[in-house]
Amino acid sequence: MVSPLNSPVASRTALGVRAALALIGFSAVIAQIVLMRELLVVFYGNELSTGLMLASWLLWTAFGSSVLGRLVRRMPPRRLMASLEVAIAVVLPSTVFAVRCSRDFLHALPGEVLGPGAILLTALGTLSLFCSLSGWLFAAGVGLYAAELDAAVATAAGTVYLTEAIGSAIGGLLVSLVLISHWGAFPIALLVAALNVLAAVLLALPSKTRWLVAVLVLIAMAALAPALSGKLEKASLARLWRGMHVLESRDSRYGNLVIIEGEGNRTLYENGLPMFTVPDAAAAEEAVHYALLQHPAPRRLLLIGGGVNGSVSEAFKHPSLEHVDYVELDPEVFRLAKIYFPAEWQRLTADPRVRIVEGDGRRFLKTATVSWDVIVVNLPEPQTAQLNRFYTMEFFREAQAHLNEGGLLSFQLRSSENYISAERAEFLRCIQSTLHQAFREVGFLPGETIHFFAGALDVTPDSAELIARMRQRHLRTSYVSEYFLPFRMMPDRMAEMRGALDVDSVSTVNRDFAPAAYYFDVTLWSTQFNPTYRRVFRALGRVRIQALGMAVVSMALLMALGLFLFARRPQGRRVTAALCVATMGFTMLGVEVLLLLGFQAIHGYVYQRLALLVAMFMAGLALGSWWAMRKHFGQRALGWLQIAMVAAPLLSYAALLGLARLTMGSRRQQDYLGEAAFLVLALAAGTLGGLQFPAASQVFRSSAGVLYAVDLAGACLGAIVISGYLIPVFGFAGAAAVMALAAAIPLLEVWRVASS
Repeated sequence: MVSPLNSPVASRTALGVRAALALIGFSAVIAQIVLMRELLVVFYGNELSTGLMLASWLLWTAFGSSVLGRLVRRMPPRRLMASLEVAIAVVLPSTVFAVRCSRDFLHALPGEVLGPGAILLTALGTLSLFCSLSGWLFAAGVGLYAAELDAAVATAAGTVYLTEAIGSAIGGLLVSLVLISHWGAFPIALLVAALNVLAAVLLALPSKTRWLVAVLVLIAMAALAPALSGKLEKASLARLWRGMHVLESRDSRYGNLVIIEGEGNRTLYENGLPMFTVPDAAAAEEAVHYALLQHPAPRRLLLIGGGVNGSVSEAFKHPSLEHVDYVELDPEVFRLAKIYFPAEWQRLTADPRVRIVEGDGRRFLKTATVSWDVIVVNLPEPQTAQLNRFYTMEFFREAQAHLNEGGLLSFQLRSSENYISAERAEFLRCIQSTLHQAFREVGFLPGETIHFFAGALDVTPDSAELIARMRQRHLRTSYVSEYFLPFRMMPDRMAEMRGALDVDSVSTVNRDFAPAAYYFDVTLWSTQFNPTYRRVFRALGRVRIQALGMAVVSMALLMALGLFLFARRPQGRRVTAALCVATMGFTMLGVEVLLLLGFQAIHGYVYQRLALLVAMFMAGLALGSWWAMRKHFGQRALGWLQIAMVAAPLLSYAALLGLARLTMGSRRQQDYLGEAAFLVLALAAGTLGGLQFPAASQVFRSSAGVLYAVDLAGACLGAIVISGYLIPVFGFAGAAAVMALAAAIPLLEVWRVASS
């Protein structure tokens, strides 16, 4: 006789329930990638805005899991799941549209940077509905599994956590490796919507009609999706770029690219920021001429970024120049250039003296076997971790090692003609002090943009010498002229800038694993909106790591004392389990951030491997959850897991240091070995996090939605503190130390309860 639980009907029920649970994670991770990319365009992509976005995401998901999750018992589980899936199908495309309309709602013009308060309010408002529903779905999924398969709440919570992690891993791989390369935001959102409607139909309707209705729904959505997607795309772009003529918007692995036409020129925007404009003779000339004039006879030039606007053609006005290597990260830039900048693209590709390279400029430099006379970094300021890699001590030393005798490195940053603010001076001093770690001589050219020059020989500070070289080379230019150079290099201007750049007044050096320049740039960005931001960021920057560590230790001791004196034993166990989960969320998010930024700092192409790293982390969560459910871990095991959680950030940082110094084998072998090591680290970190949630669920023995919300709340705090404060201020080492101390907060109490 076949038992009811092992019958074919029960097996099909279990399979259907698990598929619905996997769809929760599948939908959430795809929506997160799509919406985060859209919000990056709105917020111009610095890490502070990313932290605020992720914090908003986790906060609303926690709200849905804990507060809305209490409504699970008031509706039949199948009906509730189906209703929430239909709501997800409607809300996700609407949220994409709302994100693109948010700048219009705030009356922000294209190119206008939003303040931190506006960023937080926008993220909270646009993500509220979808994330609340996603969190509610987790609690509903636990209720559905417990009701359909007659399982205990702790077992159901662990199973849902495991199945959701599997769905997230599948969704992360699918969207990053396949969907983003071929589809835009609305087609992807409509695909997720169709899958959720299909799941709702299969859950809610009787077995005799569900498949017929499901087929009809799929046919209807397949027929309507292309037209609906096109209308939403057109209407939303019109709101996002109000008053501007959008020729094309295209997503790549690295961001959103938009071509805007107006007033006789075309501009390429990446994630909302202008990359270059054609024609723009001033930018093209200044990008290369000042640097090339500093060299007595430049023959080979390496240009990293921004060559499509005519800079390469300007460089060849120097008669001694024989070869240019032009490197651009995103290959989509070249594909768009062929269409919308055909004349400039034709000049680039037709000149045999130019080699065009698709790839990361730093990685190209590191693996190069040739040297150059001049290296020009023509990139935006270090507003993100990706850009910061081109302004660190490690990069400057790599550039110095690839310069010929008498060669120099040059780049430009925003400055001011007449007044340098304290925040701008602090940022520029950080860059100059970092340059001095790699180069004997560092010079500058003041103005609205300050041009830095660094090399082994003296940098020419005399405008007469530069003018003589211009005449000798018969340069015909409009903006880099012999009339304007003396004005920019007037003695009083040079003296004022030397005072602002006095290296002795700052000891901060910008490094790969201690990105100080990024924090200074964030401080600059914040002071544009409110004096309060200036005071807050400057105060946070003055905090010492020792004081922060003592504050975390004191918090741990006070919390342990409070639980020991006032909490009853069952309540104490639940609070302890919740603390373990909260610190797990905080620490695991931090370890994931360390691995992602570490991979980017070492290899330089994290966005190409983001899917694999996230997928391995989610696979680790699934593996750890499966293992914990099989072993039925208790309070003592939770204590050992918490010790491992303390060690995880420290071991991760040690591994990053080892990988950065890897010299075994060829460069290709080092890359393969390094990538494999990062994937293993991501898998191990995910496994540790996956082990702890089911173990804590068995100790917590209460609402699974509340415990899930605690996990998300810890991760929410980590999103803001780690990416927006600890890493840029204290570097990877300081962040890892603080994460380890935070993970140790519940350690005393968890062992006291376990031994009682």
